[in-house]
Amino acid sequence: MSMGELPSLTIPRYVFKHPRPRKPDIPRIYEAHVGMSGEKPEVYREFAENVLPRIRAKNYNTVQLMAIMEHSYYASFGYHVTNFFAVSSKSGTPEDLKYLVDKAHSLGLRVLMDVVHSHASKNVTDGLNGYDVGQSAQESYFNTGDRGYHKLWDSRLFNYTNWEVLRFLLSNLRYWMDEFMFDGFRFDGVTSMLYNHHGINMSFTGNYKEYFDLDTNVDAIIYMMLANHLIHKLLPEATIIAEDVSGMPVLCRPVDEGGVGFDYRQAMAIPERWVDYLKNKDAHELSMSGISQTLNNRNKDQTIILGRREYYGP
Repeated sequence: MSMGELPSLTIPRYVFKHPRPRKPDIPRIYEAHVGMSGEKPEVYREFAENVLPRIRAKNYNTVQLMAIMEHSYYASFGYHVTNFFAVSSKSGTPEDLKYLVDKAHSLGLRVLMDVVHSHASKNVTDGLNGYDVGQSAQESYFNTGDRGYHKLWDSRLFNYTNWEVLRFLLSNLRYWMDEFMFDGFRFDGVTSMLYNHHGINMSFTGNYKEYFDLDTNVDAIIYMMLANHLIHKLLPEATIIAEDVSGMPVLCRPVDEGGVGFDYRQAMAIPERWVDYLKNKDAHELSMSGISQTLNNRNKDQTIILGRREYYGP
C-alpha cells in the first residue's frame, strides 16, 4: 500500500461448502433465537459451533431461526423489522450467518427463516416508515389511515396492492434464499394478512363465511400466492410454513388448485393447550374431549406443524 492510500475494507465473501440436505418426509423443527439460545448472548458462529450439534443430537432435522432481519427493538424478538435486506447486526455479520447455515447443512440440518412480511417497524429514522411520504394512497408502501397501522403490534401494515411492494417483498425472499442458502421460510402473522380485521377479537368457528367475505384481504392473499409460487419455482424442495390461527381452508393447497400454496400451517392452539395442561392442570383434570377437539380442529386436507416455542436453547 502506497503512502496516502486507504486500506481496503472489503470483507471476503463466505463460500458455501456443503449442499442443501434433502427435504425430510416429516420435518422435526427446532425454533431458536440465536441471541437467546444459551445462558449468555450468543452470536451466529457460537451458535453454529455450540448449539447446532446439540440440536442435531436431539434428532431434529430442521432449524427455524428467529430475528434474522435487522431490527432495532431487541425485545420484539425480531418482529419489528427495520431493514428487510440486512442481517441482524446484534448477532454478527452476514458472513457469520452464512457460516451458520453452511454448518447446519454439514450436519444434515435444513434451515428455515422466520420471515416477517405481515408488518414493519413504525420507526422513521432507521425503518421504512415515512419512506413514501407525499405519494398517493395507491403508490404508498403502507396502507394509509387506520388500515396502515396495527394497533396491537404498534407497527405499519403493507399496501399489497402496490406493485412496488410486491417486487420489494418477493425480491426479499429470493435474496435470503440465494445469498444465504435458506431452505424455506416460516411466514409470521399470516392471520393478520388474511383478513382486514387481522384476527383481532375474532373467535373462528370454521364457518366459511368467516374466511371468505368482505373482510378477506384479497390483495395480501394474492401476494402470498405469488410468494409461494416463486419459492417453489426457485427451490422445489423448499419448506414453507404459515403461522395462522384461523384455520383458513385453502391455506395449504397448491396455487394451481386455487390455494394459497403453503406446505404447512403452524397450529398454535395445540401447543398452547398442551402448555396450559402442563402448567395449570393436574392429571385428573385433563379433558380427553378437549384434546381430541384441538387435535382435529382443522380441514382434513390441511397439513400442520405441531410444536412448542423454545427461546432458550436445547
